[in-house]
Amino acid sequence: MTSIARSALPLSGVRVIDFGQYIAGPAVAMILGDLGATVVHVDPPSGPLWDNPANAILNRNKLIVNLDLKTEEGVEQAKALVAEADIVVENFRPGVLARLGIDFAALRKARPELITLSIPGFASDDELRRDWRAFETVIAASSGVFTDMGRNRVLMGINPSFSPLPLSSAYGTMLAASATVLALQARERTGHGDHIEVPLASAVMEGLSYNSILIDDYPVRYQTQREREIERRRREGLAMDMSYEDLQEFLDPFYRSYMCADGRMFYVVCPSHKNHAKRCLQTLGLYDELVAEGLREEEDTYLPVSQWSSDVSLGVYPLPKFWADKIAARMKEVFLTKTAAEWERIFGDGLFPGAPQRWLKEWIADDHARAAGLMIQVDDPVLGRMTQPGPMAWLQESAEAMLMPRPRRWGTAKDALAMLADMERPSLPVPATDAPGGWLDGVRVLDLCNVIAGPHSVAYLARFGAQVIKIDPAKPLYDCWNTVIFGMSHMRGKQSVLLNIGSPDGRVVFEELVRSVDVVVWNATDRQVKTMGLDAESLKTLNPKVIFCQLDCFGGVRTGPRTDYLGYDDLVQSATGIMLRFGGSMETPEEHAHVGTIDVMCGFGAALGIATALYQKSRTGIAGRPRTSLSALTGLAQIPFCYDYAGRGPFDEPSGRETKGYDALSRLYETSSGDHLLLCASETDLPRFDKVEGMRGILEMAGSDREAHLARVFMTASAETWRQRLHEADIGVSICENIETIRSRSARIADGTPGIDRGSYSFSIFPNHPSGHTVTQLDPFAIRTTVGKVTAVAPAEKYGASTRTVLKSLNHSEAEIERLIACGTVSETWSAEYLPS
Repeated sequence: MTSIARSALPLSGVRVIDFGQYIAGPAVAMILGDLGATVVHVDPPSGPLWDNPANAILNRNKLIVNLDLKTEEGVEQAKALVAEADIVVENFRPGVLARLGIDFAALRKARPELITLSIPGFASDDELRRDWRAFETVIAASSGVFTDMGRNRVLMGINPSFSPLPLSSAYGTMLAASATVLALQARERTGHGDHIEVPLASAVMEGLSYNSILIDDYPVRYQTQREREIERRRREGLAMDMSYEDLQEFLDPFYRSYMCADGRMFYVVCPSHKNHAKRCLQTLGLYDELVAEGLREEEDTYLPVSQWSSDVSLGVYPLPKFWADKIAARMKEVFLTKTAAEWERIFGDGLFPGAPQRWLKEWIADDHARAAGLMIQVDDPVLGRMTQPGPMAWLQESAEAMLMPRPRRWGTAKDALAMLADMERPSLPVPATDAPGGWLDGVRVLDLCNVIAGPHSVAYLARFGAQVIKIDPAKPLYDCWNTVIFGMSHMRGKQSVLLNIGSPDGRVVFEELVRSVDVVVWNATDRQVKTMGLDAESLKTLNPKVIFCQLDCFGGVRTGPRTDYLGYDDLVQSATGIMLRFGGSMETPEEHAHVGTIDVMCGFGAALGIATALYQKSRTGIAGRPRTSLSALTGLAQIPFCYDYAGRGPFDEPSGRETKGYDALSRLYETSSGDHLLLCASETDLPRFDKVEGMRGILEMAGSDREAHLARVFMTASAETWRQRLHEADIGVSICENIETIRSRSARIADGTPGIDRGSYSFSIFPNHPSGHTVTQLDPFAIRTTVGKVTAVAPAEKYGASTRTVLKSLNHSEAEIERLIACGTVSETWSAEYLPS
């Protein structure tokens, strides 16, 4: 790639110093480098603290220098580099870098335009945990990631359950990267930089926000068969001992895997949508016979179920057990008639979601992944020709330059300083003396999205001051489980408008809205975007200044054979190896337990793209087209093992439901109190164990003997006792918490604050929620700023509540609004009840 091509990237000219180690810090700087920033990465003299081939990915587009920050010379060299930077990144424990002589507060006092980013494991104001050795698995265990990890694992009695996906680092990376660029674009307007803290524990809680919400008096219609079985067993004191095979019969027929003719499983994800399940059954040749047997499609599924004409409605999740069993039995027979690859084409061309189960190794070499730029080739100086994940987010007008990143390279501090000093410093306004407000104050966003990833990206922007109008159809396309329950999280801080865009009058209103905003966001395929008239050429005539952000399932920088296939979070898990890793075999795939595993990450990716486009627009006047996809983010979610090269070891990383961890020093252990501990240590930590009562002597033991010995030892005392002993020796450890406990001890009555001053965990209770239910949900608290304002966004209003208000703002009269309502162009509600019972 030529320097001219790289100079076209949106962050060209931005200078970054990366002190990060492990994943999150280096990954943020990698993303900034992918987008065009000039990045200097600082390693200690002995090299990176994490010895993993993934460092070749994390340090692409970077010049690496080795500095000893424990010496006066090393600190002075580091300070000289920082003096040339726009952005400085670190992810040590709170206060570590300052003690080494790189004090962000002092640096920003001298240079208020500087943006500094800290990504600690736990929040700096978390008195209990801030000084823990906060490795990835320690944060996961402390944050409830491993406990109650999916209803399958609970019913099988595998609780807690281990996963090797670095979710804390992945969510933290995308939150921190998006926040950094949001601060960068705000600096263009205010002249102020900022100090940003993103605790990884808080980041993973935001990533799992759809799993931690509590709705009092939750209507029984939304409970799945598995949820009801868990409640029944707990109520009757029965063991959680179901087999994997028995559990499959508790799954919805449109939300499960089926064996195909070639012995490969195929995952169907067609629940909740008005058309997908019907298209699926019609294509399988089952629809007419099931209708003849009594399968119904209710005209209005937003009525209370007591008012339905039947006990079932196709396209509503979950289906009653009688119909779920009947439909699944027929579908099993049909899927055995074709190969998984054949079904993939049939589902993709038929416009309903499904994908084969693939291993990660297969995804890395997949024809679509390679063609679309979701996997790219990099000539690493150490590992040679290497397949790496492609860009996480990009602007379409310059994205081609991101497919050929520069491999990591090494140099001296003098080399790095010369490179940075030679760059032109940005011209910025004089910092205003009054409070700058939110990073997105005055920015208007039109949200056309559905399900989770798209609408979550826009909800995230609202906390920084963005004004958001959310459009949904006048008549719902998804069932109320998908819209209302998920919407309680992603509709916060938004005005809701119900509009039939496809009608002539609706199109007029839609175009008025597009002309009135700065950003439009839609999760849709290229085919859908063009049909809607939001492709680049059409949008230029409508609003040439608007930024259009697109998310989809399989999209990449380039068009691949499956770019226009539909899909959701679970589907991309199956396509990229996550479900087989979690389940352990082709015969036992399992969805990664948490709702929104990739969705929320992708939402933060879209926010990063929007922030980048806003920065580019402020610098050049060009209204770019940011883009990301679920598939693009799976590379980050699997980054410790998402690569290939000649000589790579076997793809034998931890997988399957029996996995407890990596080895004897890094795994789950049961204690005498019945609680489980997550131990996270390495061979270099072995001398520390000699300081721990009951742990002496493991240095001389071999792996299997060591594991058996530790298992016996941990059963001699309670989890809390072992936690204290190991922390005193500075060994990574955490008790496996569950989300319910974290929520109950971290919740307060909503007080209008975003929770950023409440440690690593913070929830608000809304006793007067617009739904009529008491709702407890996570605060918007993972991004902690020093300058920019973070707002406690309002609870989600009822769908359609702002239809009339928004139309009035567009100068529609009351009479005109009434006409639009009467003819079905707009609506003020989908249902009498906020959450249909």
